Amino acid sequence: MRQDALLRSGKGLENPSPTRKKGPVAVVAPVPAEDRDDHFAVRNGVPCAGVHLIIDLHGAEGLNDIDLIDATLRRCVAAARATLLHLHLHHFHPNGVSGVAVLAESHISIHTWPDIGYAALDVFMCGKAEPDACIPILRAAFKARRVAVNELLRGRDA
Repeated sequence: MRQDALLRSGKGLENPSPTRKKGPVAVVAPVPAEDRDDHFAVRNGVPCAGVHLIIDLHGAEGLNDIDLIDATLRRCVAAARATLLHLHLHHFHPNGVSGVAVLAESHISIHTWPDIGYAALDVFMCGKAEPDACIPILRAAFKARRVAVNELLRGRDA
C-alpha cells in the first residue's frame, strides 16, 4: 500500500505512546519579505527557486565504478560551491548505479546503464550554488563522448 494511501486509510496511525506529553509550540514572528533570505537563485536576471539541469551522458565509461561515481559527485558538489548533507549510492548487480547527493541547496541524482554507456543525472541547486560547474567534471570523469543538457528554472514567479 502506498504511503499516502496508508495515511488516508488510518492504518498504522494508532498512538504508540498515549502517555507522551506534547511539548510547547514555539510561535515565531514572520520575517518581513525584504529581510528574508529565501535562497532563491537568479539565472540571467530571472529569479527562480532553483536551476535544474537535466544531464545525459552518452558514450560514457566507468558507470559501474561506484568509487568513481562517489568521488565525482563529491567533486561536483565542491565545484558548485554547494553543501553536501548526505550521499547515498546503490550498486545494482550485475551492473548499474543509482544514487543521490542531498545538498543544502537541493540535490544531484545519478542513474547509470553501463552496458550502453549512458547515465542520467539531475543537478538541482538554489541560492548561490553553481550547477553548471558540474558539467565539465562529469564529462571528464566519465569520458563522455556526448553530453546533453536541458535547463529548467524551477519556481519562476513564485
